[in-house]
Amino acid sequence: MAVDTLCSPLGPPACEKDAKALQFIEEMTRNADAVQESVLSEILTRNAQTEYLRLYNLGGATDRESFKSKIPMVTYEDLQPIIQRIANGDRSPILSAHPISEFLTSSGTSAGERKLMPTIREELDRRQLLYSLLMPVMNLYMPGLDKGKGLYFLFVKSETKTPGGLMARPVLTSYYKSDHFKTRAFDPYNVYTSPNEAILCPDSFQSMYTQMLCGLYEREQVLRLGAIFASGLLRAIRFLQLNWRELAQDIRTGTLNPKISDPDIRGCMARVLRPNPKLSDFIESECVKDNWERIITRIWPNTKYLEVIVTGAMAQYIPTLDYYSGGLPKVCTMYASSECYFGLNLNPMCKPSEVSYTIMPNMAYFEFLPHDPKSPNGASKDKLVDLVNVEVGKEYELVITTYAGLCRYRVGDILQVTGFHNSAPHFRFVRRQNVLLSIDSDKTDEAELQSAVENASKLLKDFNTTVVEYTSYADTNTIPGHYVIYWELLVKDSGNSPTNDVLEQCCLAMENTLNSVYRQGRVECNSIGPLEIRVVKNGTFEELMDYAISRGASINQYKVPRCVSFTPIMELLDSRVLSTHFSQSLPHWTPERRR
Repeated sequence: MAVDTLCSPLGPPACEKDAKALQFIEEMTRNADAVQESVLSEILTRNAQTEYLRLYNLGGATDRESFKSKIPMVTYEDLQPIIQRIANGDRSPILSAHPISEFLTSSGTSAGERKLMPTIREELDRRQLLYSLLMPVMNLYMPGLDKGKGLYFLFVKSETKTPGGLMARPVLTSYYKSDHFKTRAFDPYNVYTSPNEAILCPDSFQSMYTQMLCGLYEREQVLRLGAIFASGLLRAIRFLQLNWRELAQDIRTGTLNPKISDPDIRGCMARVLRPNPKLSDFIESECVKDNWERIITRIWPNTKYLEVIVTGAMAQYIPTLDYYSGGLPKVCTMYASSECYFGLNLNPMCKPSEVSYTIMPNMAYFEFLPHDPKSPNGASKDKLVDLVNVEVGKEYELVITTYAGLCRYRVGDILQVTGFHNSAPHFRFVRRQNVLLSIDSDKTDEAELQSAVENASKLLKDFNTTVVEYTSYADTNTIPGHYVIYWELLVKDSGNSPTNDVLEQCCLAMENTLNSVYRQGRVECNSIGPLEIRVVKNGTFEELMDYAISRGASINQYKVPRCVSFTPIMELLDSRVLSTHFSQSLPHWTPERRR
């Protein structure tokens, strides 16, 4: 077992509050197994009379052995009928003895809609506790963060109500709209340039504009820049490229762009705006240049690091972040999902490729399903492993039991153990199970992509044309990134081949088939660009197979990869492109109405 201690060469905690937080981390991780046992006992005790636990005849038992022998491992699809009953208004204790306060909508989907994750009011306290541990750890590695501010681009997303009247919204929207965030106590180590009114504005343009404007006014105070995902920070840079003239004009005159109509924003910005021609000149002189390399440190010269998620699918954005920031450190602070908040990074200044998260054993009861990367579906016949019994180097699928009533729930995240802090393991996020394409918070699997291709190809029937083969990749060289689908077509009548307009309609048909998270990113959040189809020469996919076989693939077992990222394969495909086509319209999307 690899063991390390929570320390840094920079010395002691920054303040007494930090010392208490760091001591809490030490106590939780030193006694991880005892904490886990206590968490499970508490969950089973309080939920003993719920319909779900009674279904499995647990009989009030709270020990691990009874729990493991009687409660099955489940997926969202297993629980969906129960969750739908709660969403429809059933207030009996089905999953949780405590009332379900709202649903947190997952970025994963089921049947094309966001998953609904039940939560209870006290979970806000648990999430807030984990947030309170982040800066005490960061302060060990980066002193002086109380001498400036953070420019964080934070946004709320659409929310809706279920038929039973419960709110359904993303977990961060829930947090930003809670008193835990809105009335948070002043902390000199955690001051934002963005006013709450801007963060809480549902209009993404007005919110981004205002947050950028405030960040420019306080450019010399900014010590760190951030967004939730790497893609979000790059979107902010792209926004500056497109809107710097209007932003500079507002700063020059001390007036707010009339496009910003939200009354709460206009009210708070009246206290911020002031004419500053010198600052306006500076912004214009930097942004008018064709070269935007190191633009982050040119505009915000005191920035020490970027705080963004760059693990998993977000790793594809690292080169672009390096270009815009001059290689500033990229900090990933915590690991969380709609189902549960899991843990934090105790070595936040590490390289992105070395990011590991330490599971905090007080957040939920954690089990781990051994994962075999060599197996076609990663399936393993091994039993679930407890938190402290995982082995360094091995991969596992995360399974959780929460206070809100999820029992032995498969999250779908594949993690690899990289070490331990005391008795609590560090995990590297490997990937999301079955996810093929991702640009932002979207997750598209192979079945969804197949369905989208089939739906779009129906438009080719009138031209006696079929899709012979296809593959895809997530193109992050554009901002925002977008899906690229390579099609090899069989055109049976060369005099009646599909037109550009038809292939553009195929792009839109694919988008309309993809899940609601993707379509929200396209329509509401502008976090995903128009889908692109690249038509390749006939025989391209045979060449792709020949290349794979030349590298050792078995001709009998070869399958066309539905997503590619290996540079030589990308170069081969792009060298065979005959034409490119983009979706010219936005797909259909409205905030989901829960049936």
